[in-house]
Amino acid sequence: MPTPLLEVSNLRVEFPGRRGRLVALDDVSFSIAPGEILGVVGESGAGKSLTGAAIIGLLDPPGRISGGEIRFDGRRIDDLPYEQMRKVRGRSIGAIFQDPLTSLDPLYTVGQQLVETIQTHLSLSAGDARRRAIRLLQETGIPAAAERLDQYPHQFSGGMRQRVVIALALAGEPRLIVADEPTTALDVSIQAQIISLLKRLCKEHGAAVMLVTHDMGVIAETCDRVAVMYAGRIVEMGPVDAVIHSPAHPYTVGLMGSIPAMDEERERLLQIDGAMPRLNAIPAGCAFNPRCPRAFAPCYVDRPELMAAGSTRAACWLHAPALQAAA
Repeated sequence: MPTPLLEVSNLRVEFPGRRGRLVALDDVSFSIAPGEILGVVGESGAGKSLTGAAIIGLLDPPGRISGGEIRFDGRRIDDLPYEQMRKVRGRSIGAIFQDPLTSLDPLYTVGQQLVETIQTHLSLSAGDARRRAIRLLQETGIPAAAERLDQYPHQFSGGMRQRVVIALALAGEPRLIVADEPTTALDVSIQAQIISLLKRLCKEHGAAVMLVTHDMGVIAETCDRVAVMYAGRIVEMGPVDAVIHSPAHPYTVGLMGSIPAMDEERERLLQIDGAMPRLNAIPAGCAFNPRCPRAFAPCYVDRPELMAAGSTRAACWLHAPALQAAA
């Protein structure tokens, strides 16, 4: 295995409140190698976007990292002062968000925003920064880049705005990109173009990507490995083909069963009954046990850690050798 570029170890994120602390992320651990695309998938509220926000140092207060650590290229970054983290963010770690309108300032031209970002992180003159901005727009597939550089965000379509955001994320030549639902707000045809663009740019620039999404189709098309999250924890992790075709955790099985298959005739899609628990009502044992069709005695008592489960690793007592007979 190559040396990881990003290492997240036992990450815990809490939100203090009047009635106590709410644990939003609990003991989350994973790594991403240089040039790798890791998909993070799960229902809304699973903790996917929060994990990305913790990595880039943009947790909304009063949320805070209360345990674990985040290392980038061997250097711990979760405890850096704000100004030092600001230098890491953009220069070493880029970010792409779901809605490009929240990432772009409507009062400034696309060129002004790109040039400012480039000059913040790279030692370039205004002229060189402008030429780099044009190249980035060209790389991301925006036609007539030199002319469009002086236009405002509202003069771009949704897909083109997302391309501008990708150009902004690449402006500082980062080695890691955290992409939080980068295609959700786009038409399906534009989604495919953006996914293809991300894959190509990562290959050309050698950047690693953490791709947060709830769309398993995007995961299958894009990622090398996938981490499945539920109620603030990773419940399964492994190569994307193994997780999609041979899921080991009952929650992942449910996610896969809810996807329409073009080569099968089914009157009804599978569904996962119930809803994800609230942060102040996470059950004892495995958090998925109220919705799990295969829950048995240990699931209601002890919370499982990730363990070997065929080609993947799953946090499920079904894969504990000593308990398999009881299941």
